[in-house]
Amino acid sequence: MPESAWKFLFYLGAWSYSTYLLFGTDYPFFHDPPSVFYDWKPGMAVPRDIAVAYVLQGSFYGHSIYATLYLDAWRKDSVVMLVHHVVTLVLIVSSYAFRYHKVGILVLFLHDISDVQLEFTKLNVYFKSRGGAHHRLHALAADLGCLSFCLSWFWFRLYWFPLKVLYATSYCSLRSVPDIPFYFFFNVLLLLLTLMNLYWFLYIVAFAAKVLTGQVRELKDVREYDTAEAPSPKPRKADPQHRLPKGQRCRCRNEGCAIEQEQKRETVSSNNEQNYEKTREARNPTYALSEGPTGKARSYGTDGRSTGGLSLIS
Repeated sequence: MPESAWKFLFYLGAWSYSTYLLFGTDYPFFHDPPSVFYDWKPGMAVPRDIAVAYVLQGSFYGHSIYATLYLDAWRKDSVVMLVHHVVTLVLIVSSYAFRYHKVGILVLFLHDISDVQLEFTKLNVYFKSRGGAHHRLHALAADLGCLSFCLSWFWFRLYWFPLKVLYATSYCSLRSVPDIPFYFFFNVLLLLLTLMNLYWFLYIVAFAAKVLTGQVRELKDVREYDTAEAPSPKPRKADPQHRLPKGQRCRCRNEGCAIEQEQKRETVSSNNEQNYEKTREARNPTYALSEGPTGKARSYGTDGRSTGGLSLIS
């Protein structure tokens, strides 16, 4: 839940700021996409309000690479998500360096809205069942959020993104600046971003199909691993490389991780044995243990003779 709350707050603020730049200022980029290259020239000044958006987004995606590897829950699409964050960060840095910042604002605006709705929906899924009660308001908000997320993903990322961004960068850029630098580099990254949008759209279609066929009755993130699908193999007890320091979670961060469950069982078993010995000694004062010459536990009676093993002397 904290992961979704943090992402929701960031994406909401970032998308609101992008919306302000496109519709609250004199920038015509959204209504006239070819205008992003009308006055382009190398080394041109970047407006301060756009530079602020770039600093915030660049910092966020730099952190997101680290978070995907070490902080966030590992999901079925985490590898693709990691590639997405790297591509996005390269696009942010390169578009600023090449002075394609006007296109960058369009790209950010068209993508962030879907992330706002995704994290909003996930938060309400978490909130709808808590304290042993079902909260209908959060359930309704989750359903509406899921519907708007599906629609916005198609409209913003699969319709407007090619219509406004790819059209401007692949066609209009050559008409305005015939020898524009880094043309193929920039467009290849944008096409790769489009392919990843299509990849995630397949998850959306698969989830919608399960809902329509009655296979799924409750909203859930289909990218999450079920316990039976956990990718971590069950470790052998004697394998020291699978031992975790006390209090530390496994790197996979999956609920029901086989490594964590095995170590918990060993800890509980060890604690039970210790508690049993303490209880037995407390109830029988003459019960004692000593280390024999072989290193094995030996017991001694009241006469001082070894009994060769564990015994109770009355």
